Formats: sequence, C-alpha cells, structure tokens
Amino acid sequence: MSSQKTSVSVNGREYQWPDKPCVVVCIDGSEPDYIEQAIEAGVMPWMKKVVQQQGCDLRVDCVVPSFTNPNNISIVTGVPPVVHGICGNFYYDRANDREVMMNEPELLRTPTIFKAFQDQGAKIAVITAKDKLRRLLGNELVMGKDGAICFSSEKSDQVTLEENGIDNVLDMVGMEVPSVYSAELSEFIFAAGVKLMESVRPDLMYLSTTDYIQHKFAPGSDGANSFYAMMDKYWAQLDELGAVIALTADHGMNAKHDDAGEPNIIYLQDEMDRLLSPAAARVILPITDPYVVHHGALGSYATVYLPDDADVDQLKMQLADIDGIDAVYDNQEGCARFDLAQDRMGDLILVSSKHVVIGTTADRHDLSGLDVPLRSHGGVTEQVVPLIVSQPVSGLEQGQLHNYDAFNVALNHARQ
Repeated sequence: MSSQKTSVSVNGREYQWPDKPCVVVCIDGSEPDYIEQAIEAGVMPWMKKVVQQQGCDLRVDCVVPSFTNPNNISIVTGVPPVVHGICGNFYYDRANDREVMMNEPELLRTPTIFKAFQDQGAKIAVITAKDKLRRLLGNELVMGKDGAICFSSEKSDQVTLEENGIDNVLDMVGMEVPSVYSAELSEFIFAAGVKLMESVRPDLMYLSTTDYIQHKFAPGSDGANSFYAMMDKYWAQLDELGAVIALTADHGMNAKHDDAGEPNIIYLQDEMDRLLSPAAARVILPITDPYVVHHGALGSYATVYLPDDADVDQLKMQLADIDGIDAVYDNQEGCARFDLAQDRMGDLILVSSKHVVIGTTADRHDLSGLDVPLRSHGGVTEQVVPLIVSQPVSGLEQGQLHNYDAFNVALNHARQ
C-alpha cells in the first residue's frame, strides 16, 4: 500500500510517505555532550560513522518546559504545546480545583502523526519506557490484529492484542520485565524495536527511552558511556535492516547541586507564602510525575497561580530578585515566549538558572532516593538537544529547528 501513497497532512504539516521504514528515537535527557563524549571514548562506532560520514548532525531546540510529556507529544504531533495542549507532566485544572497528571488522551488537542499515517494505511509501532506516556502516544490508534502496536517496557508483561496490538512481548524480546529505575528499561525498547523491524517492518516506528541514566551519570562517565554504547549497537542493527533513523531528545540535563553535592533548591511556595500570605498562591511543578526517585520532583521550571487581587507586576520584580531565578513572566508573556497554552499555565511562569532547581516546600520533596548529587532539567539551559539523522539531509529552510521537526526532517528531507 505504501507505494500508492505520496504524502500525509496533519496539524498543518505535510509528510512524505516513506520509501523505507522511518524510526524516530527520543533519547530522554540526552544533551549533545553525552553522544559527543561517547564517540570520543570510542564506544559508539555506528554513531561516529553517521555524524562524520554517513548522515547529518544538527542541534535543535526542545520545548520549554523541558520535560518529558510536552516534548514527546510535540515530537509525535509535529507542533508545539500551544497547539497540542500538553504543557507539562502535571498541571493545575483551575476550573475544577484539581491537580492533574497530563497523561490522559482527552487532554490532547490534536491528532498524532501516527494517527494520520495509520488512517492512510501505514503500519505503526510505538514503544516507550514508562507506561505514563503510552496512552498519549497511542491516542486514537486502532490496535488489534493488523493494527498499530503500542506498548511500554514497564508493562511489557501485561500487553494484549486488543489493548496494545501485540502479545507475548517478553517471549519475542527474550528479556524479563525491567525495573523502572534501570538502564534495561530503555534497552528493552530497542531490543523490541529490532525484533519488530525484522518481523512486522513498520512504516513508522517511535522509540522513547527513560532518563534514569542521565539523572545519575554525567556525560563521559562510565555509566553514561556504557548506556550509549548499548543504544549504538541497536541503532546499527536498525540501520542494517534498512531503516532511516532520526535521533533526538526531549531535553538536556544539568547538575543542580553545589560543590559539596547538596541540591541547589529555591523553595518557591515558601517564597510565595512570605510575599503574600500562607497558601494564598499555589505553586505547580510541571516536572511532577509518578517516578520521582531520581529527581525528587525538582526541576528548573515552575508556574504559580495567584489570588485575584495579587499585584502581578510587583511579584514579578520581587521574584526576579531571588538569586537563581533567571526569568519571571506573566501568563501571556511566558506562553508567548515558550509556545504554551495559556489555560494550562498559571499567572506566573518562572525559570531558574543552569544549576538551580525550584521546589515547593522542603517537607514536600522526598530526596531520600537520590543516591548521587542531583541532576535535572526543565529550563532554557536544557533546551539544546541533538537531531541526528542516519542519512544525508537537504532542503531545510533557514531558521531554528526544534525536536518536533524530527519526522519532518526524516520523512521530507533525508535522502532515502
């Protein structure tokens, strides 16, 4: 069927039908330095060949807040959060006075690229590390026999043909269900991706990892290099199987601690209580998700909901004076600056500096799970990420590219 197709239109963008399988990989938390140092250490031979001879090595911007959900959904819709509506991992539903995980498909305001291609007969495979993303990524896809395949390595022992488009995944991959807090959670994705490329050969495949390793290990460390060597091996296999591969990231990662290894934290709810009155304002940290062991729900981005009588301009000035706060915006300014949906952000948006994170109050953050000094993300300082394509690329227009251009670059500009 694919030979009969020419292009697919979705969310205001046109995508050429692939002559070869197209695999887009989101390497969670992968600032460019991880790949650069792993190449220099000699542990990524396939990647070295791609960036130096075979393909294209670009630097692009991710979405801010530089968190998992808004960036993965931007990549798979090809548009920023102002269009698709997923502006964090977590948000405050002011109308219903409830704090909500942004994992529910009904929060999506646009279809995915996968949905548009499946409607035209494409075979789709989506594998993600954590199950929190699965339903968003697989929104509106038809599963079942001859339908799309969409599952997480976290719940790979619970897949069904009806729910996930596949069964017996553990037998197919030959691995046990990995721990959520492990490198194997990501390795399972790639092992499964290779097996599906050998058997099903999807037209579009999306593989999204977890940043457990990047939260623990700095670029160039043994732990990081071992993880990137593992991924390199699987990418080489996908390349050998004839896929066009585009690799990007949802965000970078930085150290967020002082010289003694203690986290650099601004407790913003305490600051708001001091500037106004206790509990008059509500601080929301969009990094919040069910998996906080490696970051303690601490990132470099926050939004604040204010009482109706608050002096927004005065608060902006007062908060901007706090050491470690890089920028304070009102709702309109911040949403315009970062292409966010205004109804899913607070009255203020704050971004902290490179080595500083924002919390609520000290008693709300459990840091007992941090077995290494804090590394995290969320701000502008984690915005630059790689976009590496396994084939030469041509015809790109001038202007800043984003990670959500990955499918556009791979399908419309890679030489297949």
